[in-house]
Amino acid sequence: MKPAPPVTMARTGRIVVVVFVTFEGPDWSGKSTQAALLADRVRADGHEVIATREPGGTPLGEAIRDLVLHGVEMSPWAEAALFASARAEHVAALIRPALERGAWVVCDRYVDSSIVYQGIARGLGADRVLALNEAVTGGLLPSLTFVLQLDAASARERCSGELDRIERESDEFRQVVAAGYLELARLYPDRVVSLDATEPADRLAEQVRERVRRG
Repeated sequence: MKPAPPVTMARTGRIVVVVFVTFEGPDWSGKSTQAALLADRVRADGHEVIATREPGGTPLGEAIRDLVLHGVEMSPWAEAALFASARAEHVAALIRPALERGAWVVCDRYVDSSIVYQGIARGLGADRVLALNEAVTGGLLPSLTFVLQLDAASARERCSGELDRIERESDEFRQVVAAGYLELARLYPDRVVSLDATEPADRLAEQVRERVRRG
C-alpha cells in the first residue's frame, strides 16, 4: 500500500514524507472501526503504524479526555481550549516524532473535529477554532481525511450504552454536527474523502484502502 499524497516538512535539516491519515464523523458513525482496520492493514503491509485517538494518545491527552467527556459542564471556549491543549501535547509527544522517523500515523479524530463540534456546532466560529489549532499544532494537517457521513436520525438509532457528555447532546446539536461534516468535505475536497457511514463496514474498509492505494 503506497502513501497518500505526501506532505513534506523540514526538521533538523532533512525532509521527510508525512503519511498522516485521520478519520472523522459524527458519534456512532463507525470512524473508530475504520481507523483500526486501516491501521491493521498498513501494519500487515510491513509499515510502522501509530494508531491513536483524540482526545488522547498521551497521558495528558487521556486525562483531558476524561475531563471533557466525563467531567463537569463547561463553556464552549473552555471545551475548545482543552481539546487544543490535548492536541498540542499529542502532536509534540507522539504524532510529529512518528512522522519524522517515517512511520504512518492513523488518528481517530483530529483538528477537523474541533472545527465541526466547537467551531460550528458550539458557534465559536470555524475560522477562529482552526486558527487556535493551527497555532498549537504548528500547522500540521493530515495527508488524507476520511469523513464517515451519518445523519442525526441514523446516529440516534445507533446510540447505545452509557453516553459521554457530548454524546448526550440534543438531536438538534447532532444535526448541526452532521451538516458541519458535509460542509467540511465541500471546503477541503483535496484532503477530505466522504464515505457513506450506512454502508457495511467491510465495504467501507475496501473503499478506504482503494483511496489510499491511489495516493
